[in-house]
Amino acid sequence: MNRWEELTGGVSGEDYAARFAALAGSGRDVHGEARLCAALVPDGARVLDAGCGTGRVMIRLAELGYDCVGVDVDASMLAVARRQAPELPWVQADLASFEPAASGVAAGFDLVVAAGNIFPLLAVGTEAVVVGRLAAALRPGGLMVAGFGLDEAHLPVPPGISLAEYDAYCAAAGLVFVDRFSTWGADPYEGGGYAVSVYRAGGS
Repeated sequence: MNRWEELTGGVSGEDYAARFAALAGSGRDVHGEARLCAALVPDGARVLDAGCGTGRVMIRLAELGYDCVGVDVDASMLAVARRQAPELPWVQADLASFEPAASGVAAGFDLVVAAGNIFPLLAVGTEAVVVGRLAAALRPGGLMVAGFGLDEAHLPVPPGISLAEYDAYCAAAGLVFVDRFSTWGADPYEGGGYAVSVYRAGGS
């Protein structure tokens, strides 16, 4: 069981969606992740939303014309995503064992996005495996962007992965560092409790 399932019991989809709907209704910008993704890859690029949850990021990217696939382990989250966008491909799978071909999905993505504190909420000890599987889903030169909290102020659980550890996992998976931001609005990272990291797959 991953830390997300321990936290929520796997039944939080409706509550999670309602929280973001309320934020959007209050005028808050809830599309920062999609906007950064769109700035990283050209129109029509193939995007894998790893830990897609209720589909907030992926649905927005699909509206912008991107060719998207979402994968998540939480059935309650995917139920919301499928209801909101039944025409899009949603895959239920644990990222630690996810293989695109086994899920009926072609690899060779231009971008993999992991938003929503995906890495700190993985099962302890699977972080390197997940980085490797997501890296393997990229085409040569494809990008992986992941944003997550680094301290208790930015996480619903105690911190589970440091930037140094994440960087080491990416290097071991053959990914090359590109940039790091403090927000999905691409503000420069100068330390702090939240980071958005961009890596590139080798071979281009």
